[in-house]
Amino acid sequence: MPASSPVLTPALVSAFAQTGLTNIRREYPHLLQHTLTGPRDARTPRALHPAFYGSYDWHSCVHQHWMLVRLARIFPDLPERAEVDSALRAHLTAENLSAEAAYCAAPERATFERPYGWAWLLKLAQELRAYDPALAQNLAPLVTVIRDSFVRYLRALSHPVRHGVHGNTAFAMGFALNYARSVDDQELKLLCTSRAATWFGHDADYPAQYEPGGEDFFSPALVEAGLMARILPQPAFVKWFDRFLPRLAQGEPAGLLKPVAVGDLSDPRIGHLIGLNLNRAWVWQRLAKILPAGDGRGPLIEAAAERHFAAALPQLSATDFGRAHWLGSFAVYTLTE
Repeated sequence: MPASSPVLTPALVSAFAQTGLTNIRREYPHLLQHTLTGPRDARTPRALHPAFYGSYDWHSCVHQHWMLVRLARIFPDLPERAEVDSALRAHLTAENLSAEAAYCAAPERATFERPYGWAWLLKLAQELRAYDPALAQNLAPLVTVIRDSFVRYLRALSHPVRHGVHGNTAFAMGFALNYARSVDDQELKLLCTSRAATWFGHDADYPAQYEPGGEDFFSPALVEAGLMARILPQPAFVKWFDRFLPRLAQGEPAGLLKPVAVGDLSDPRIGHLIGLNLNRAWVWQRLAKILPAGDGRGPLIEAAAERHFAAALPQLSATDFGRAHWLGSFAVYTLTE
């Protein structure tokens, strides 16, 4: 990001690590997405998910684990690093992850956490490979289940999901494509690329003036642009982007360039908009780096990225669990990706 933008100071890194450690060990309150097929399925979150029982819900627990791995990997002098490593080894055991794989492989749970939780699980797998290959190997059975489910889902899906919450297709495909490239998974890589080109390659004059939805944590326009930036060479992407947001150089749509006001920080659904500002920040900063030097949109969207992050950072909280259980992951992703 631009030099004047917030950065991960040692104090902020420690704060994120401490919050993440608290989250992944906190079983309650818990929002359980769970299909019961009989009385035997009425079990506690930790009994159902021995690795990912904390952080209010499964997907948030997965991306809080990703955040801790990311922080421990890129900040080896992190004061909490030993505690992070110990927590990861306690949670990500072969036994725990075998149970998670069996849960996700059950036929009645074919849609469990699809596709948002799947995307973050593949992101965690990618990060773990760089942090500790042994832990990555423990995760491998669950990765196989999720990866194969992703392939089946993308083959069956006839239209993308374009809204700004968990089901968004472009966001999930972006993370899946990154994972596929990191492990040279040709089938998943080709499927993500071809589906993206089919679904989004001809989009033009995107109606981003209708964003945001009141509970969005993704910008449908920007996650799509971020995905297309991953699959197209720079000249082709610039041509696509010219058509996609044709009035961006004139500052339109204006709502996409300015942070979204959050009416009630303590409301967990309205608080999604904090995540939206972080999501916009990370996509805008990526697009600013992709546009060629001299493109007049570059400074415009660099400034937008900076404004969105600056608006979101003071609204994070380590004590309000509605915000604490997930937003740190979005902030760390914005600052490190």
